[in-house]
Amino acid sequence: MLVIIAGAGRVGIGLAKNLRSENRDVVLLDNSANSVKSAQNIDALVLHGDADPSKLGGTAVCGFSSTGMVGVIAASHMIRAWDLEQMGTVLDENFPAMALVQESVPKHPVRVYQGEGIGVFTSEIQFPAAYDVKFAETVLKWFVEGGFDRLIIVDGVVPNEIGQKEEGDLWGVSSHPLGRKALAAAGVSRMERGIVSGIAGYLLSEGDRRGLDITALLADCNPMYPDARAAAFATEAVSELLDREITLDDLLEDARKIEENVREMFERSQSMLPAPEGYDVSQSNDDPMVN
Repeated sequence: MLVIIAGAGRVGIGLAKNLRSENRDVVLLDNSANSVKSAQNIDALVLHGDADPSKLGGTAVCGFSSTGMVGVIAASHMIRAWDLEQMGTVLDENFPAMALVQESVPKHPVRVYQGEGIGVFTSEIQFPAAYDVKFAETVLKWFVEGGFDRLIIVDGVVPNEIGQKEEGDLWGVSSHPLGRKALAAAGVSRMERGIVSGIAGYLLSEGDRRGLDITALLADCNPMYPDARAAAFATEAVSELLDREITLDDLLEDARKIEENVREMFERSQSMLPAPEGYDVSQSNDDPMVN
């Protein structure tokens, strides 16, 4: 049973600690930033006071600042396209002391959003690998205590050959039979064997251990720049899994602009370097965007 406590003051925190000692799922609501921060040491989900806890549940999606920025780009697009509301932030003493400024507004780098039947966890900072387990446990706490049915992780992987593709490879792997069935129904190629490392790998293994429905969508991407095209492929797969429409025009336009900028930078760098003796630059077909 999920217990929601309004107020993260001394009484609220004391009550939350007692309930957690009885293995009850607890959500704390408070408008005070100081109260929210002090409550982060409790094993409970802490949300903004104006959040609507009745919207919790459904499918959870998470995206991180990892390879090719695929996860965080996809998560940001879903938040905008589905007009999701920010439910809260995730604080921890090990997180870097920083704020992201977007359109003159500072934002916490680790945030959770919620809509009808959908929640999104996004992190716009990249943590050292040493924090992967701790950060993944934070995601699991949000997933379990938020009452979600399944978790979809969006991440990028480096392919054997790097370059621009009109249709990228996307792989899916799930910890639960229901997740594997959903991947097949959505037409996502299943990963038959291999190793998934980092936060996604830990979440998958914990899903298997705890019997949770956790699925990872792994998109081939270029690790040298934010790969919005790979994020678009992954976002389309999430749309199929959720049977929920989403427009991809903005993402694909972003991909085109990024790839064009990368190509221009590569061409400028090539023109600034002296060519090897006997080498005709005009005859070169080298292009970082083409296989």
